[in-house]
Order: sequence, then structure tokens, then C-alpha cells
Amino acid sequence: MTRLIVATAGLAGLAAFGSLFAGTANAERAVAIPAPAHDVPATGHKATAVLAGGCFWGMEAVFEHVKGVTSVTAGYDGGTRTTADYAAVSTERTGHAEAIRIVYDPQKVSYGTLLRVFFSVAHDPTQLNRQGPDSGPSYRSAIFPQDRAQQAVASAYIAQLQRAHAFKAPIVTRVESGTFYPAEAYHQHFYDRHPTHPYIVHWDKPKVAAFKAAFPSLAT
Repeated sequence: MTRLIVATAGLAGLAAFGSLFAGTANAERAVAIPAPAHDVPATGHKATAVLAGGCFWGMEAVFEHVKGVTSVTAGYDGGTRTTADYAAVSTERTGHAEAIRIVYDPQKVSYGTLLRVFFSVAHDPTQLNRQGPDSGPSYRSAIFPQDRAQQAVASAYIAQLQRAHAFKAPIVTRVESGTFYPAEAYHQHFYDRHPTHPYIVHWDKPKVAAFKAAFPSLAT
């Protein structure tokens, strides 16, 4: 895994592996998609969403810039507690997906709006078991609803986008059940703590910029 090698390399290693990313920076653009026809009713309490769409560094970075989001945690979902660690998940045999847990204020941003950002710019929902340079089931596109209302909205939105042919290829996003386990401390807020990391520069900064350009009223 390229990201694993670069993340664990020393300074000399970063310089060497930086060439792997040369010229690969994507001019990320959001896909213009409609808002969900149905949404979870707003409450006066904080709510939680769990989403998976490739490397959790970039997913976390995008949603940390969404107004109404109070916290984002990188972690793993879809497998058991005993194997919810980076070394085990990286074997692609644990059933986990790299995921993020989003705590948000439903009075300021809805679950449906979070899903719209998820599908439009946070990742590519047409890539099966991969995102960008990362491949394997731990990088799959998945939604982990926290209740029946979220499950209904997520399933209906996928169907809505499919009917609208919002993407050039079929959506492969799965709606799954599972338990979220936080990732190791060194993975948390990686984008903010390592802004010059080659992976962040070439894969995640363009994604955050695309989010801010496409959703200026949502961006912090």
C-alpha cells in the first residue's frame, strides 16, 4: 500500500516516495447532483453519521470543513473490535472499511446534506473497493446508518441518484450495519497536522478545495 509506505517513511523516505505522486494531483471537481428528495427530520440534539469512502484522511478533512459539523473521527467500521487496527485492516481480511464518524447539529446541517457532500465531492461512489491510489475492500464506498431513519434516507438517495443517472457509471455504495471503532491517534486530523505530506497535497487538498468551491454556503 503506497499510503502505508509513505506514512511510515522517514524524512528521506518522504522525499523518495514523493516522486510516486508527481503529476498525479487531480483537479478535483464536485459532481453536480440533486439534494435528497427525503431527509431525516431535524431534532434539537446532536446526531451522528458514519461514512466510508476511501482513505479516511481525506474524508475527515472534507467534513471537518462543513458548517454544523462539531467533530470528525477517523476509524474503522464493518468488522470486529479485535481487528480494528491499521495493521490488521491493511491486510484487507478483517471486513472493516476505513470510515469517519461525524457528529453534527441537525439544526445547521442535515443528514441528507452530508450525504450530498459524500456523493458529490468527498469520494467517487462508482469505484468498487478502491479510491484513487488505494485499493482493497477497506477503501470501499459504504454508509453505516445509525438508525432506521438514516437507513431509509440513504437507501432512497442512492436509488434517486441511480434513476437520475447522476454519474457516468453505476453507484457501488453499500448500506451496511456495523460498529465504529476510532483509529489510532496518529491518524486523527492528519490533514491539519501534516499539510505538506505528499498524499495530502496530491489527493486531499484538491478535494477540500473542490468542496469549498461547490458548496460555499456550507464551507467553514
